[in-house]
Amino acid sequence: MMPVLIILGGFLIVALAALLIALVVAERRSMEAAASLVSRSTGRGDVMDVLRRIRGLEIKVRHMVDEVFTGSYHSVFKGQGMNFEEVREYQAGDEIRAIDWNVTARLNEPYVKLFTEERELTLCLLVDLSASGHYGSQNYSKREIAAEIAATLAFSAIRNNDRVSLLLFTDEVELYIPPNKGRSHVLRVIREVLYHDAKSRRTDLAGALSYFNRVVHRRSIVFLISDFHAPDFSRELSLCSRRHDLTAIQVRDPLEESLPRIGRVMLEDQETGELREVNTNSAAVQRGFKEEVAQRQEALESLLIRGNIDHIPLSTEDDYLPALRQFFERRERRLVHA
Repeated sequence: MMPVLIILGGFLIVALAALLIALVVAERRSMEAAASLVSRSTGRGDVMDVLRRIRGLEIKVRHMVDEVFTGSYHSVFKGQGMNFEEVREYQAGDEIRAIDWNVTARLNEPYVKLFTEERELTLCLLVDLSASGHYGSQNYSKREIAAEIAATLAFSAIRNNDRVSLLLFTDEVELYIPPNKGRSHVLRVIREVLYHDAKSRRTDLAGALSYFNRVVHRRSIVFLISDFHAPDFSRELSLCSRRHDLTAIQVRDPLEESLPRIGRVMLEDQETGELREVNTNSAAVQRGFKEEVAQRQEALESLLIRGNIDHIPLSTEDDYLPALRQFFERRERRLVHA
């Protein structure tokens, strides 16, 4: 009998090992196929370069999620209500109002109702892919920062068994991925934010928010990631914030806020292609540039404050981790004092 058990045990180990290898191979082939599709559609690098970049980003942000954000995400984003789970006998300290009087009368013993939070939420990522996002005077472009932020939030969501959706936009809706769960789904979200080949260079935040308000009816957690260089979108933003838990993540670059003194240069608007010669040494030009930047930023911040919308300002020259941590800490303090 013993030799038979040893043989069966050996077969079982071999079978499990074969299954594990098959799963790893299948996952790798799936990622390679997706990376190949992205590479062919965008013409950016070979398949393995795309695959390595996606995998590297996954490793980076999952470590941050495990170390920093999982508990914070769960505590600051609450479910949509409470679901009845069961009844049990009354125990000292239970709320009187939780007593189920029908069961209590039937059994002649006090019983209470138990409820659990309806935890499953939907995280919606609205990401601006207009041409200004390709700009970055530091180590990363604004689009790369947006991809890392999106990945961090998406992995935090699936760690809590929440669903994730993605809306990419320029002056049109470029892509909408409906809510889903799982690692492979999040990897697709990351791929699209990094490599989707936008059809347009311009920005229409109002159009993107209007589309989102039409197609998403259930209250969701929404992160709008953009530099917010766009025509008026105040009405659509206000409507979105009333329906959803909306946070604005603004990604900026230092050279968009401070013009270097380098003499006469030709400046190109990345979204319109318009060229303009500017004397950066001129005091009037410097003053006008700073005033315009300040006015635009003040207008955005006022709009967000009026709409009671959380604002996370980020820069391509700074680590975004402290800003995200401060955001979660602010939300937690607000919940405690609510």
